[in-house]
Amino acid sequence: MVNLIGGYEDYLIHIKHASENTVSSYMRDVRQYASYLNMVADVSILDADRETISDYMTWLSQHGKSPATVSRSLASLKNFYTFLVSEGDLDVCPVRNIQLARAEKKLPQILTGKEVELLLEQPKCTDPKGYRDKAMLELLYATGIRVTELISLDVTDVSLSGGFIKCANGEKIRIIPLYPAAVKALSDYITDVRPGLIASPNETSLFVNLSGERMSRQGFWKIIKFYQEKAKIDKDITPHTLRHSFAAHLLENGADLRSIQEMLGHSDISSTQIYAQLVKQNLKSVYNKCHPKAH
Repeated sequence: MVNLIGGYEDYLIHIKHASENTVSSYMRDVRQYASYLNMVADVSILDADRETISDYMTWLSQHGKSPATVSRSLASLKNFYTFLVSEGDLDVCPVRNIQLARAEKKLPQILTGKEVELLLEQPKCTDPKGYRDKAMLELLYATGIRVTELISLDVTDVSLSGGFIKCANGEKIRIIPLYPAAVKALSDYITDVRPGLIASPNETSLFVNLSGERMSRQGFWKIIKFYQEKAKIDKDITPHTLRHSFAAHLLENGADLRSIQEMLGHSDISSTQIYAQLVKQNLKSVYNKCHPKAH
């Protein structure tokens, strides 16, 4: 058993060149499974059949593992057994046609309108950092773009006179409008602040760090966390929270799903439909709270 697992680990590292995280994740799943076979099922890895593996999945669920974890474990075992078949240790992979309960899709967390206002009020326009942070947060909530798209923006992607930004993701380019407060925050930053922040006159990045170079994801993550704490908002706010809030608030105020899909850059409308679910859930909780006959 140990030799089979060790051989698989060597294969992942030296043949597949899998990342450290992938190797660690696969090996943890396989070792946990091997321990179950040894202690609970009393079956060897090579003798385990489809029913054994199915029982193991049920055992994981009964021991408090989430549907997502169970699903990942099954995928790990499928890879492991596929390797054993390729090595000639087995004729057939026993991980076939095992049906799992579908992992529940968690609805994204969104901020209320008041919480968004509170967050956007935090950066104070008293120094260059405050102006820059205000422009970043306003732009993120105005457009719902991803954090990678935000930090990839160049100055030339902003049209202050037209009141929109141009956002490129791979081959696709989308034009997203800006509300007046976002245009004002961007205008103040681009005109009065950015020239003093950039390290080189040739810098193309719209948003730069205090060293004058393009802002990083980690840098922006820290900014969001800083203002969340300042605003004393209990929810765990990430850059994606503003993207979710942008979509849900548009939908709540009558925007159609197709327009939101286009602004978010979703290739499939099913990704956008989760916001409809979210709005319905919010309506239900408002109804239950406010309707005199609901309680």
